[in-house]
Amino acid sequence: MNAPDFLIFSDLDGTLLGHDDYSWAPAKPALDALKARGCGVILASSKTAAEIAPLRAEMGLSDWPAIVENGAGLLDPGDVTGSTGDDNIYRDLRARLGDLPEGFHGFGDMDTAEVAATTGLPEQDAARARQRRFSEPGLWTGTDAALERFLEAADAAGLSARRGGRFLTLSFGGTKAGRMDDIIETYRPRHTIALGDAPNDTEMLERADIGVIIRNDAAPPLPKMPGEDSGRIRRTTEEGPAGWCQAVLGLMQELGRTPARN
Repeated sequence: MNAPDFLIFSDLDGTLLGHDDYSWAPAKPALDALKARGCGVILASSKTAAEIAPLRAEMGLSDWPAIVENGAGLLDPGDVTGSTGDDNIYRDLRARLGDLPEGFHGFGDMDTAEVAATTGLPEQDAARARQRRFSEPGLWTGTDAALERFLEAADAAGLSARRGGRFLTLSFGGTKAGRMDDIIETYRPRHTIALGDAPNDTEMLERADIGVIIRNDAAPPLPKMPGEDSGRIRRTTEEGPAGWCQAVLGLMQELGRTPARN
């Protein structure tokens, strides 16, 4: 396998997908240019494999792995459903959660209708969000003091906890940046570029050769990051997939890898 010129590591919601319409259409010119040069796009998201697989196929990216459940797992190349695979990790995770103090209400405790109501997802998408293999998001229903005791018990049980804007997510560890290292080791790209818009993308942006913060007016902007003064970290002027397209095509030209012409 020849080393690709670029490996692109990309967040989805608010980055490659529009914040309001979840469309990736504005990014298609850049995706086409990357494909013409044999460059890879690695989707990296909190979404499950079952959620990402059909989207990855729709984008024409199924030849490349994807980082799922915020780095807790990987979706293999060629898997177009994401619904198959060993669920022993998730089963073990749920078993350990059962021994922790009460107060955590995870997706495994909810039916599809409740997940849909909690997340705002359509029921079909909520069903895919419940097809978990590596991590368990949920709501904390107890007090702040009880949460601290819960987190201490989770740590003692070998579980890693990450707090997001809405959900507390438990896993056996793993980050987007850590999965990047594994993928980079496999493909040995000449350049790595990461794009994201949220705090949980910062490790990924810092790990890449060049990080791009995608403008998202629906969320507070990321604080200034180390590397912005030197240009190793950049920000787009356009939002979402339009900004994604702008950044990728600009970097291809800047790095001497202009899109291939027919």
